[in-house]
Amino acid sequence: MTMDSPVLHRLATSLRDAARERKPIPPMRDELAAMGVAGAYAVQDINTCHALDSGRRLTGRKIGLTSKSVQQQLGVDAPDFGMLFADMELAPDEEVAPGRVLQPKVEAEVAVVLERELDSEAVTLSQLVSATAYVLPAVEIVGSRIRDWDIRLLDTVADNASSGLYALGTQPRKLSEVDLRTCGMLMERKGKVVSLGVGAACLSHPLNAALWLARKMVEVGRPLQAGDVIMTGALGPMVTVEPGDLIETTIAGLGVVRTAFSAN
Repeated sequence: MTMDSPVLHRLATSLRDAARERKPIPPMRDELAAMGVAGAYAVQDINTCHALDSGRRLTGRKIGLTSKSVQQQLGVDAPDFGMLFADMELAPDEEVAPGRVLQPKVEAEVAVVLERELDSEAVTLSQLVSATAYVLPAVEIVGSRIRDWDIRLLDTVADNASSGLYALGTQPRKLSEVDLRTCGMLMERKGKVVSLGVGAACLSHPLNAALWLARKMVEVGRPLQAGDVIMTGALGPMVTVEPGDLIETTIAGLGVVRTAFSAN
């Protein structure tokens, strides 16, 4: 089976259909097992190319599996990545309608925004820092086209790393203004604490995750560009959300992001 096989295209189509019809599908890991992670990323790339051909615009990347506990759960020792498109970014105070994201959950993250491309073969930390325009508090609304979140590594990679939507704070901070490793995170739902975390939960430092991504994107031929948003990974546990929920997320030194889910 080649990386351009009819099976991969069929799996990619099934994910697009699930999103369009708002009907999750069974796991696909068994069909991808023979090709492993490379096959799963091939499915993701088929859908990335389909999206770009349809007029969608890339605005960045997301990093998943940055928590050691989640890596252990899925039996992996490295993060994964997915694509961010312009129509996935929420405007300030924009509500999320029911069904817009399948099986939604939220997680708090640090977003890194670039002012220069990172296209050298061995991106260094100093190059990443130099290329960073600013950082923002962020919330990723993850979703799964796989029924009941019954996922393993191959499922989530093929499914664009379980991407949904993302919301950014509105007050940029320079890297020199905040310690991303020690910044604490507090997520509340209608005033009740639902998730706690810290920057170090993300591969020991959010910039570690961003650096991994920058190198990986050069490796796969989609280097990060000026203006790209990097969602660096969860600072604390994911939280399931329901229609009518209001999520307020505070990251120390970065600010607040409010995410509302409309009741109907």
